[in-house]
Amino acid sequence: MRFTRSRALTALAAALLAVAATGCESKSSGGGAAPQASGAPIVVGSTLSLSGAFAATGMIHKIAGEEFVDRLNAAGGLLGRPVKWVVRDDESDQAKVATLYEQLISQDKVDLIIGPYATPNILSAMAVAARHGYVMPQHTAVIAPLLTYPCQFPAWSLGPTPNEFVPNQLFDAVASLPSPPKRVAIVTNQNGSTDFVSYGSGNNKTGMVSIARQRGLDLVLEVRYPPTTTDWAPLAARIRDAKPDLLINDGLGVDPVNLLQAMAQLNYKPPMMFSLFPSPGPPLGLGATAEGLLSVTIFEPNKPTLDKLGAEATEIVNEFKTRATAAKLPYTVFETQAAASWNAWEILVAGVKGAGSLDQKAICDKLHADGADTTFSGHLTFDPAKNNFWETTSAIKQIQNGDWVTVWPADRAAAQLRPPAS
Repeated sequence: MRFTRSRALTALAAALLAVAATGCESKSSGGGAAPQASGAPIVVGSTLSLSGAFAATGMIHKIAGEEFVDRLNAAGGLLGRPVKWVVRDDESDQAKVATLYEQLISQDKVDLIIGPYATPNILSAMAVAARHGYVMPQHTAVIAPLLTYPCQFPAWSLGPTPNEFVPNQLFDAVASLPSPPKRVAIVTNQNGSTDFVSYGSGNNKTGMVSIARQRGLDLVLEVRYPPTTTDWAPLAARIRDAKPDLLINDGLGVDPVNLLQAMAQLNYKPPMMFSLFPSPGPPLGLGATAEGLLSVTIFEPNKPTLDKLGAEATEIVNEFKTRATAAKLPYTVFETQAAASWNAWEILVAGVKGAGSLDQKAICDKLHADGADTTFSGHLTFDPAKNNFWETTSAIKQIQNGDWVTVWPADRAAAQLRPPAS
């Protein structure tokens, strides 16, 4: 049985108006009570970066996961049983991830697992999952050539060659402006995923740098910086002196915030700036300093987008905001990171319901055969020949008037791409 959007909407609408413990009636299901989960819980294990460098984003995944599990249990659980999520803090430390997943599987005997946040952590967890034959949906890893385990399932896809897709989509977007940028600076965090988008890997050395040159852009600055960078002033000075029309930061987390602040200290702001995988909230805290910043997205809760998706998506988005506000997150909007997390959980549930059991091979085979329906990315199909990376739905977003809004491609945009301010 597949976990389709229509089935989920029917069940969740009933569940939200029903209290399982008291058997209250649900008006939206014609007076019937929501199905009640019973028996021993199905335990899902994972780690997240709840402290350390990735914590700002890890907390988004924690809140999204908790919301999903609560809604799933209110709708009757999984295979008629309640679901319990056990999450460990990996402290943003790749070295700790493998040990924690080994403990979850070998000692805690969890029934299912879901991946951590950040590509290096996901690669560590995937090695453990492969050794034990566990299915592992994962939120955000994009280095498709390295994700060779057939039973890892990406919840955020930039396609099988993101090192080609991201640069071309970005350059197509800015080329649509009346005065496209000609002078480009590219500064890259040497973390695996961000470096991969800039330079490729293995037999495919195509990336942001080579594609910029192929398109005839003037590459005025090219710098790789270590993930441990704390003094951003020297890099900011080099960018200012290079005078790019477009600064591309293939970075993650708070890298763009650090760069923007360091450049502001020099009374400098590049005409346009793109950052690859930023934590969504911190740039908005910079106000005008970050206005116009570009990034990638698979979902932004802009009204035109929500109107297309309907009531279920709006309920999820609103509930996330309530939970994130209570948790005192600096940014409480359900956006691309939360959507990727939601996708991962829906993939896991689709596999289990499709298999009708907790047998790992059966779950993996069912996902390969039937894919998964998701609320925010539609129906996903998984081809092992492409390491399960599905056709991308990624877009470009921009900070406009203090909020993120999807601006490219035109058929998915909620607003027009804005050129640099005069």
